Amino acid sequence: MQLLLILLCVSTLVGLLGINTRFGFWGNFFASMLLTPVVGLLLVVAASGKRPKPE
Repeated sequence: MQLLLILLCVSTLVGLLGINTRFGFWGNFFASMLLTPVVGLLLVVAASGKRPKPE
């Protein structure tokens, strides 16, 4: 149970770090939950900085 809580907290942190990336909070959060927080963090780093603004 404690491990699940730690996974949830770390995945939330990864989601917050990736809020301004292409995948947004929810995409990074679910990627972090489904894969691992380390892979989710790599996705945040690899994703482009900000979303292009529509014209």
